[in-house]
Amino acid sequence: MTTTLDPLRAAPRTAAWLAALEDDDLPDVEIVLPTPEVLLDLAVPYEDVNPLLTLAGELRADPELRWLLERCVQRLVRGIGAVDDPFDLPDLPLLDRYFYAFVFVATLPYVRAYHRERGIPADISRHTLADLGRNLAVHRRRHGVGGVVHPSWLKLHFRGEVYQLGRLQFQRATLGTRMGTAVAAALPVGPGDPALSLHIPDFSGPLTPAACDDSLTRARDFFPRHFPEEPYTVAVCHSWLLDPQLADHLPAGSNIVGFQRRFRPGYRDEQPSDGPIEFVFGDPGLPVDALTPRTTLERAIVGHLRAGGHWHLGNGWFPL
Repeated sequence: MTTTLDPLRAAPRTAAWLAALEDDDLPDVEIVLPTPEVLLDLAVPYEDVNPLLTLAGELRADPELRWLLERCVQRLVRGIGAVDDPFDLPDLPLLDRYFYAFVFVATLPYVRAYHRERGIPADISRHTLADLGRNLAVHRRRHGVGGVVHPSWLKLHFRGEVYQLGRLQFQRATLGTRMGTAVAAALPVGPGDPALSLHIPDFSGPLTPAACDDSLTRARDFFPRHFPEEPYTVAVCHSWLLDPQLADHLPAGSNIVGFQRRFRPGYRDEQPSDGPIEFVFGDPGLPVDALTPRTTLERAIVGHLRAGGHWHLGNGWFPL
């Protein structure tokens, strides 16, 4: 008889992942399914609420899905508070691609408890975990249907690694080899040392200098207060927004160019990455010829690509 997880067991990557979940010594957890109130707290879009509540019945009726949900939650809970925990969440087309929404809802009580232990204010906790709602909105904009996009990104929020502080998000991280080597040329820190990784969330308004200054001021207070054992002396960012080619196409006074000026160069990534199509136009699979640019940024992105150029994932750092 075919079972729900048989296709995952037949695929090499997910088969190894499932086997690891079976072998782990995992903590006991109590599984909580979504309620309208919890989904509202997580900023879940209204059009996703009814499907999630309906699919909860399908999840309850399927023993294999219940097992997988419990194991994923147990593994996330075991990693709460850790930095760079290697446990991943591969894309799974389960429950109409909503499966990981159930995982994160069930993990919610445990990460909230961790936040309280660290003295993290309730509003910061709420704003951080509401990234689940933003993620669902991005999935619908990109694919036209509900679901969770990039669950491996959201796992950082629900393990206590990422925090929303105003306009920017900050991730407790460590310097990699290439970035750490670049920083070590100027500061007494290097690969493996603590660093705050900056992220620029969507649906959050303009990336103005004042908004960025406010976020950085908050971060300089937040992390020494709530993570005093982790000495963050440097901030890093890896983003298409730091591709230096953007400065050749945008006005000198644009918010993006101003954001770039905050950073010292890290290292050159020669691999093309046309990420702007994904983040600006919503769908990485859109052909360039089908794009209809309307803003200065959109015209810059499309014009560069139609001229035969490519964009790159930029990076940089600055001392805190």
